[in-house]
Amino acid sequence: MDDKQNKTTPKDVFLHLLSIVTLYFVAGNFIALLFQYINVWLPQFPEASQYYSGASGIMRFAIASLIVVFPSYLLTVKFLNKDYSANPAKLKLAIRRWLIYFTLFITALIIIGDLVALINRLLEGEYTLRFLLKVLAVGITTGAIFIHYWWDLKETVLPKIKYFHYAVVGLVTVAVVAGFFIIGSPAEQRKLQFDERRVNDLSYLQSEILNYWQSKEVLPTELSALNDELRGVRVPQDPENNTDYEYEVKGPNQFALCATFNLSYIDPQPMYAKPQFSYDGRFIGNPTWEHQAGKNCFERTIDEDFFKLKKSID
Repeated sequence: MDDKQNKTTPKDVFLHLLSIVTLYFVAGNFIALLFQYINVWLPQFPEASQYYSGASGIMRFAIASLIVVFPSYLLTVKFLNKDYSANPAKLKLAIRRWLIYFTLFITALIIIGDLVALINRLLEGEYTLRFLLKVLAVGITTGAIFIHYWWDLKETVLPKIKYFHYAVVGLVTVAVVAGFFIIGSPAEQRKLQFDERRVNDLSYLQSEILNYWQSKEVLPTELSALNDELRGVRVPQDPENNTDYEYEVKGPNQFALCATFNLSYIDPQPMYAKPQFSYDGRFIGNPTWEHQAGKNCFERTIDEDFFKLKKSID
């Protein structure tokens, strides 16, 4: 009977490998999520609000991963513990002990490396709160894994792990819920994506209006005049309702572009991504697209001397 209980079955291999792989995946995404929370809370360059665009993408993926993978890990561990209770001899399975020692080895290396990095940066004079919090995030995560599996090797104290699991579940749950307050609900994210597309469209239109003026030395009377099959230029429309953007000529070298936004541009707090766009020259006035919720018009004045000089050089 003992030989049968000690024999490794395909089910044992599957459950043990699944538990370890999902654990690594959860730990990696949990650390990534904490890192992005720290980056948003303590931005290294507060004026570079566009960083949030990338951070929010990482946070969305990490949250989605934790919502799906973390319960999968807990369910796998539950099945394993149930199997251990029914067959205590399986606690000595070779695959279980190998994977536990391998995990302890990896987490020990990470903890040691974390401490080395901390001391090294402190000796260099780096003791910012941002850096210390990241070190703490890695240390707590890997430390919790190390403690869990160290206890797991001591089969007599397995019941105590239950309370440790509760604490870990609570911590991950708080981290996931906090993400919805930072990046917003799915509905808000959809609104944000529409607004980001509007900003990109207005930037594109502005660039094409400038190209048109440089080529013909007159502003287009309407946006449809920008359509050019040869260059592949097609005037974009509002991504949410497929209506045309508003455009008005205000002078020989002055124009305005208007769009209706769902959300307000928030600055300097990096909760909204500043669009990345390039100009073929410079504009007089505010070259950004800061806006409030609702209809916003952006007036632009082309510096004739600058663009004429640039055109002659080209």
